[in-house]
Amino acid sequence: MNLFEYISDRWDRLWLQAYLHTSMVVQCTILAAVLGVAIGIAVYRSPIGSAVATALASTILTVPSFALLGLLIPLSGLGSTTAVIALVLYGLLPIVRNTIVGLAGVDPAVTDAARGIGMGRVSVLTRVELRLAWPAILTGMRVATQMLMGIAVIAAYAKGPGLGSEVFSGLTNAGSANSLNQALTGTVGVVILALVLDAIYVLIKRLTVPRGLRG
Repeated sequence: MNLFEYISDRWDRLWLQAYLHTSMVVQCTILAAVLGVAIGIAVYRSPIGSAVATALASTILTVPSFALLGLLIPLSGLGSTTAVIALVLYGLLPIVRNTIVGLAGVDPAVTDAARGIGMGRVSVLTRVELRLAWPAILTGMRVATQMLMGIAVIAAYAKGPGLGSEVFSGLTNAGSANSLNQALTGTVGVVILALVLDAIYVLIKRLTVPRGLRG
């Protein structure tokens, strides 16, 4: 059986796996964005706080995926919960870092002018600083999403949903019938999904970032 026949015969299952893979990555990116932006807002005015937050988020990325999943399994068990925790943790660094860079890069003259017309601290943050930092934050989310697409494959080790099960099955059963088709289908599927999500980010940027702020 060739690759196209394999995909055709199992299309319904593969489509569901692709949907679950994408859904998990998108949801984890959103969770990481909420946490990452909150952390960035909390520390961006403090050089020490920014350095500590970035260092801690960087440290998470030094932990191999299998090791982190192995540490989480006794705490949260096998399944989606462990996969989600791992992906959110791995997605924090680019979002935290870009939030800090984006907010710290806002021209003080702009924020002073906003305060001069009577805007409070919260209004300046939400209506001025975060809007100007949005291109950097969006870039952080874009990088995080691409990272998590690949890491989500490894999350199949903890019985996480998605195309990782195809890759693991193919590698585990190497040499058997359809093992190569399984591994290729999962790998190529993840690449295609990553490209689709990246194109969506390009569209979001065009719709939400004024032309003058586009990098």
